[in-house]
Amino acid sequence: MLRLLRPLLLLLLLPPPGSPEPPGLAQLSPGAPPQAPDLLYADGLRAYAAGAWAPAVALLLTQCAARRLGPGGAARLRVVRALRDAFRRREPYNYLQRAYYQLRKLDLAAAAAHTFFVANPMHLQMREDMAKYRRMSGVQPQSFRDLETPPHWAVYDTSLELLERQEAGLALPRLEEALQGSLAQMESCRADCEGPEEQQGAEEEDEEGVGSQGGLYEAIAGHWVRVLQCRQRCVEETATRPGRSFPVPDFLPSQLRRLHEAHAQVGNLSQAIENVLSVLLFYPEDEAAKGALNQYQAQLGEPRPGLGPREDIQRFILRSLGEKRQLYYAMEHLGTSFKDPDPWTPAALIPEALREKLREDQEKRPWDHEPPKPKPLTYWKDVLLLEGVTLTQDSRQLNGSERAVLDGLLTPAECGVLLQLAKDAAGAGARSGYRGRRSPHTPHERFEGLTVLKAAQLARSGTVGSQGAKLLLEVSERVRTLTQAYFSPERPLHLSFTHLVCRSAIEGEQEQRMDLSHPVHADNCVLDPDTGECWREPPAYTYRDYSGLLYLNDDFQGGDLFFTEPNALTVTARVRPRCGRLVAFSSGGENPHGVWAVTRGRRCALALWHTWAPEHREQEWLEAKELLQESEEEEEEKEEEEMPSKDPSPEPPSRRHQGVRDKAGKPPRVREEL
Repeated sequence: MLRLLRPLLLLLLLPPPGSPEPPGLAQLSPGAPPQAPDLLYADGLRAYAAGAWAPAVALLLTQCAARRLGPGGAARLRVVRALRDAFRRREPYNYLQRAYYQLRKLDLAAAAAHTFFVANPMHLQMREDMAKYRRMSGVQPQSFRDLETPPHWAVYDTSLELLERQEAGLALPRLEEALQGSLAQMESCRADCEGPEEQQGAEEEDEEGVGSQGGLYEAIAGHWVRVLQCRQRCVEETATRPGRSFPVPDFLPSQLRRLHEAHAQVGNLSQAIENVLSVLLFYPEDEAAKGALNQYQAQLGEPRPGLGPREDIQRFILRSLGEKRQLYYAMEHLGTSFKDPDPWTPAALIPEALREKLREDQEKRPWDHEPPKPKPLTYWKDVLLLEGVTLTQDSRQLNGSERAVLDGLLTPAECGVLLQLAKDAAGAGARSGYRGRRSPHTPHERFEGLTVLKAAQLARSGTVGSQGAKLLLEVSERVRTLTQAYFSPERPLHLSFTHLVCRSAIEGEQEQRMDLSHPVHADNCVLDPDTGECWREPPAYTYRDYSGLLYLNDDFQGGDLFFTEPNALTVTARVRPRCGRLVAFSSGGENPHGVWAVTRGRRCALALWHTWAPEHREQEWLEAKELLQESEEEEEEKEEEEMPSKDPSPEPPSRRHQGVRDKAGKPPRVREEL
């Protein structure tokens, strides 16, 4: 509970002096004895329902967090499970965003709304409210921030972004801070494991045989086993991002790997050796780590005394192994259960009598050791990008692997802007990469292509509007982020090529047409339909790992995307284009695909390819970004003295009025139309 309440101090807001309190609220004075947090929370809900916004905020935040934490406060009082669950679901932020809006604290209102939405991405009313906040003049993009993001995740993500930009020197202190923050978060989690028995019982319902049946000694043993189980689960809790259900695999070892690689890049060989030796504590037979160690030692020259693994990692591993020994002993002799969260646990640590049973359990439950299927609406990192986005079809529904169809990435207005950009660029003769008017794939269609750099250059020269060029850049990054979040959340993806493509049917040449708009192919290998093989070699773009097609319109005939078997004949799935629909899939031979002939009209889409290899990232994208930023700075200088727009603010977030409390004493429920 303390861990859940502590972030609320970030939103601390005291009520103004003399604020009236609605009837029924507990009178609080500086000398009053501590009150139970659930009663304070209920008082806050009553204040909310009565429209007393300042007291509602104060009760939900100040008195539940600031006054009641610490020795002698509500920390000594047992917190009911319903309240802990409410905080876990971030329900207080649902009330806070409305109260902050009424107090005209729009920045805090938007932050509270976003924080709630991160944990509840299917909450339709909150999605509508956030859309209204974005249109308000007093709300900035940075207002939509997650106030519950643990510090170690924030700095961890910053370090990954720096590494992605090849800035190892700047990333090093962030990587170290992320590692220390992860260890500190685990310590905090472990401390919470020592709470009263009642607070832990229901959370370990899947742990068998740890009940307090029997006498005193059995009860003590059962309690201690539950404490140890809870401590071991802290590894997974620390490695699980907010809003997700599955942890990052090998969270600590992966951070150590990044640390030793970054130290080596900047020449800190001693620190690189310390971190790679720490990796070997987890995985003594890791060939990559042993190879890196030999390389660092050879570069360093003479061996240096006292150079060994990190002490904090040594302590962590020794303590964890000691707890695992006790848990496996309890499994063998007391009939308890234990699901080891760590893949690095030495096999020798597990008693011989348990190894066969654990192996059988893994075979019966393959999901324990197979990576989970992606569930983007729950697990995606940046929920702000998800507003209005829905998963329409997954791999199972598309009869393949690593395929997905998502709708809502673009609004109709955004589709119109990009369509106009393609039309204006085509009128200016800006066909990128294709000199002729005919399609390179069929003589029955015209083909027009526009890269992000060409769009930026045309915008700079005034040939096309800057709005379309900026949106093209923004949308390509939006697709990259969502593709990475869905398919590769722990391995950065880079854009390797972005192409705005339009295919137009040539009138008078569509009768008895038998060809395709784009023949069946794979994106990173040469497909051989006769053998079903796909050779990852030139002339294929072998570095492409994931592909995406973002459609802009549907007012044409034909042009559907389809997937086939490796024989290029058997169709396994078909996708109809529409504005804002993204088809994303892995680029290999597992996803042969083609495009049916466009027989009438003009079909436009944004084609994108992504790569894991940073050396193959799209340099033109970076150039286009710099070019548009320069143009924007020049425009701002020209408009510096112009008055800002006085557009009226939209309607505030709607309030679905409900009763204060029913006869059973239940608090009001706010906007739960899911």
